[in-house]
Amino acid sequence: MFLRDLLLVLVTSLILIICVMVGMAFLTLLERKVLGYIQIRKGPNKVGFLGLVQPFSDVIKLFTKEQTHPFMSNFNLYYFSPVVNLFLAFFLWLFMPFMTINFSFNMSFLFFLSVSSLGVYTLMLAGWSSNSNYSLLGSLRAVAQTISYEVSLALILLSFLFLVLSLNVLDFIKFQEYIWFLFLLFPLCLMWLVSSLAETNRTPFDFAEGESELVSGFNVEYSSGGFALIFMAEYTSILFMSMFCCLMFLGADLNSLFFFFKLGMVAFFWIWVRGTLPRFRYDKLMYLSWKSYLPVSLNYLIFFFSVKLSIFTFFI
Repeated sequence: MFLRDLLLVLVTSLILIICVMVGMAFLTLLERKVLGYIQIRKGPNKVGFLGLVQPFSDVIKLFTKEQTHPFMSNFNLYYFSPVVNLFLAFFLWLFMPFMTINFSFNMSFLFFLSVSSLGVYTLMLAGWSSNSNYSLLGSLRAVAQTISYEVSLALILLSFLFLVLSLNVLDFIKFQEYIWFLFLLFPLCLMWLVSSLAETNRTPFDFAEGESELVSGFNVEYSSGGFALIFMAEYTSILFMSMFCCLMFLGADLNSLFFFFKLGMVAFFWIWVRGTLPRFRYDKLMYLSWKSYLPVSLNYLIFFFSVKLSIFTFFI
């Protein structure tokens, strides 16, 4: 019985990861199409019908190119970092609650915070192991940005957790059966969205890849498969954060098609922001995190804590 359950867990996890990979591939196509229409031009439209086969041809091209590496790089860490980065991005998806037997454990949100904070190390090692000044500078900026916004993300999440008093995702689904948290906690939801953009290193917070001054950030020395793995990890995390936003404050009935429509709309928001907003200044990004989001999220946290405490004392 135990072996059969274990096999079922492995098979469902594998199916989930394959579906995420396919979704991530077509998210790149959607981004190129949407950015094309924003800039009044056609996106990919030659490979297959309306360019639908383009993501697969991109994968083949990237993985069959010649692999180069800097002569003075720390070879093992240089190759190891993108692989671990992608592994962590896929590992995050395993907390998604299935109604079958899977990793629908009670500490889902603790798992999310633990695994997402590990991604910082891969960015840091990818930049450092290349032994290039440009990549090191890019990785330092990416790490500083990610750590700063993880603090505000955790505090915003704590406000939600105080209301639900549970670390299980399934409880979030039950609590939003009649009203979404978007209507109850509108400012926090907007703050979460902006912090998620910064966490995934996307425009207008893509300082790790400021082409005008940093060449390409921490991944400047990567080519071929290594670059493709970093690219895949970024888009997988975008898709995951879109799903997480839907779970947290857009009502998360996983059995309905409407949930996946909402996921697509939030993912479209990421692309829309990239096509419309210019890049922030780096000091303004840090100012926004430490002097705006941190005090506001702390005040909200104290407010919700006092509300829950007063309700408990009233009923006791």
